[in-house]
Amino acid sequence: MKINRLIEIITILLNRQTVTARELAERFDVSRRTIYRDIEVLSSAGVPIYSDKGKGGGISILEDYTLNKALLSKSESDGLILALKAMASTDYPEADSLLDKVSAIFKNSRANDWIEIDLDSWNNKVNEDNKFTKIRDAIRDSTVIYFDYINGKGVKSSRLVEPIKLMFNAYTWYLIAYCYFRCEQRMFRLSRIRNIELLDQHFTKRTVAEQEKPVVRAPLVELKLRCDAKVLNRLYDAFDEQYIIQNNDGSFDLIVQIPDEEWVFGFILSFGNHVEVIEPEHIRLEIKNRAKKIYEQYL
Repeated sequence: MKINRLIEIITILLNRQTVTARELAERFDVSRRTIYRDIEVLSSAGVPIYSDKGKGGGISILEDYTLNKALLSKSESDGLILALKAMASTDYPEADSLLDKVSAIFKNSRANDWIEIDLDSWNNKVNEDNKFTKIRDAIRDSTVIYFDYINGKGVKSSRLVEPIKLMFNAYTWYLIAYCYFRCEQRMFRLSRIRNIELLDQHFTKRTVAEQEKPVVRAPLVELKLRCDAKVLNRLYDAFDEQYIIQNNDGSFDLIVQIPDEEWVFGFILSFGNHVEVIEPEHIRLEIKNRAKKIYEQYL
């Protein structure tokens, strides 16, 4: 569409000092005459575009020109750029292109980036097999999706769901969806979703009251860990300072409410012998049994 081409021409000129009519014509697959007509339209609309003839010349825009700069403050434009960077880190389609355009509009050059966001772990890509993109499209188009899911206990099952929203929490992406097999709203960890399919079946979005029904989660337990000072940095990485108490002998106690789920055992064992479970008793016993099995495995 012509309006889209006009906006993109402005964006290109904001990002580059000078561009030739030939370059623009090739980019948009139109004639140079069409480009010159577009330039006339923009000039008539008050956009300060000018052209220089001869070698090294081309089409330019006044250096200080920005689009609707007054609409957002500096902090608001920075916030918008931050949000787009977060989108780009998930391989969200067109996020990089949007970031270029917004940076140009507000004269916030990406050459002077002040933040970098990487939400991927070593071998866990958020958009593996276009998973993130497929779910986004399904949410936007109210499309039912089917996928295989591996729960915290390693049990694999198939799910048919109405996707509601994507949520990033505690370093992890989740899908909130209404599960037809469980007849309730559930939360699925994206890293455990496999073989996702968008079906040729659409649904009517549920009411706000239905969507706000509590997501099914494991019950909370109060976990108390006694930790060496060597792992204090990891405690601060994962928990607020208010949950960490220093003892007279130089050790630290972590007292926090957490879901009673499988991942807790892996988290505790990752500290090796630098952490001891004080309570609850069932978690202490389970860690003891798992540590014993690990020891026996290496005999």
